[in-house]
Amino acid sequence: MTAHQQNRAGDRARSREDGRERGRVPGRLPDRAGGRAAGRAARRVRVVLAAAAGLAGAAALAGCGDAEGFVGSKPRSPGVAIRVVPHDGAHGVRADGRFEVRVPEGRLERVEVSRTGGAGRQPVAGRIAPDGMTWRPAARRLQPGARYTVDAVALDGAGRRSARHTTFTTSVPVRRFTARFSPQGDATVGTGLIVSLVFNRPVADRAAVERAVRVSARPAVGIAAHWFGHRRLDFRPRARWRPGTVITVDLRLRGVKAGPGAYGTQRRTVRYRVGRDQVSTIDAARHTMTVRQGGRVVAVLPVTAGDDANPTYNGRMVILERHSVTRMDGDTVGFGAEYDIPDVPHAMRLTRSGTFLHGNYWAPPEVFGGLNTSHGCVGLKDIKGGGPHTPAGWFFGHSIVGDTVVVEHSPERTVAPDNGLGGWNMPWELWRAGSARR
Repeated sequence: MTAHQQNRAGDRARSREDGRERGRVPGRLPDRAGGRAAGRAARRVRVVLAAAAGLAGAAALAGCGDAEGFVGSKPRSPGVAIRVVPHDGAHGVRADGRFEVRVPEGRLERVEVSRTGGAGRQPVAGRIAPDGMTWRPAARRLQPGARYTVDAVALDGAGRRSARHTTFTTSVPVRRFTARFSPQGDATVGTGLIVSLVFNRPVADRAAVERAVRVSARPAVGIAAHWFGHRRLDFRPRARWRPGTVITVDLRLRGVKAGPGAYGTQRRTVRYRVGRDQVSTIDAARHTMTVRQGGRVVAVLPVTAGDDANPTYNGRMVILERHSVTRMDGDTVGFGAEYDIPDVPHAMRLTRSGTFLHGNYWAPPEVFGGLNTSHGCVGLKDIKGGGPHTPAGWFFGHSIVGDTVVVEHSPERTVAPDNGLGGWNMPWELWRAGSARR
């Protein structure tokens, strides 16, 4: 048999084999049973091929998802590679607790953190480490009682991105730390105002608290802080404020640690506008008060000051409060039942210890300008209920919180710098030495 004949024989053999696989032999018609079996086999082949093609197509369609959600053949939950401490949904997180965003491999591409609290929604500053694997906030402490939101995006070694969104809430401290001050914001004040903050608990880290309180002026002027003990912080310039000055007090106490377990909760800005300059000088020996506005004398009023047993303090004082009428009870300031007057008119407080400049309707007329008869206050002639045209009524109508009152020629000592706003009696260099930041 020639090679050609062998090839033809082989072709016929392969043809017979192919025919048997297709359910027929050349030259014969397929029987019904063989046809049904061949049909079922063909359909099974088509189903397998279609399923394989479907998987291939699904893989092609999910190409982007594969980079995000799969490593090899194992599925991965979104964001697992980005680790945030505290964990998502955490509550009562300590303000001094750990806060970071980290990836075990690859690098962080972007981290955005915001804080929601009393001041609204605020971005939180921070930085990604040079190796790209860690983000930490710029501030050493978290803000108490705030909700934090974290959005982070990371890249792995193959350039595939993953993202994570988490939230957590910090705890509110049991021992809250706040500052009390007066007057309230948006008030017009006198040129003698000293900004005075009184805290509700002792301050251990006075430098940290002082840094968190900013007092500024427009036009600008040098302002210094002075601590009186561990609960009071005052601010003033070298000399009285200029009329028209705007004083801004920015309290950034929220999150500041004042002492063991005590954190600030205030974030507030208040402003005062300085009005005209008024200085009233009381001559206790001559029983007069001279009122000057802008250096010009506008009135000289007769007064009665403290008697020999209870003389009025000397020195510079500042009007702290104004009351159209108030009660004065000697028992509250150590005088027992010596007096209790329920309706003292036109009362202006000068010291925290109880010195007032007020209207007096109960003393004989000859007392004013002639005798010192009070328990340390300074009285102006008035009528019961307070008259607008009496000396006391006139002075009350021309005075505001922050006005300066100076007492001279009294046998008493000079008022203490921390009694009311007596800080003007302290030399400037000594005042500056009272700052915790020096």
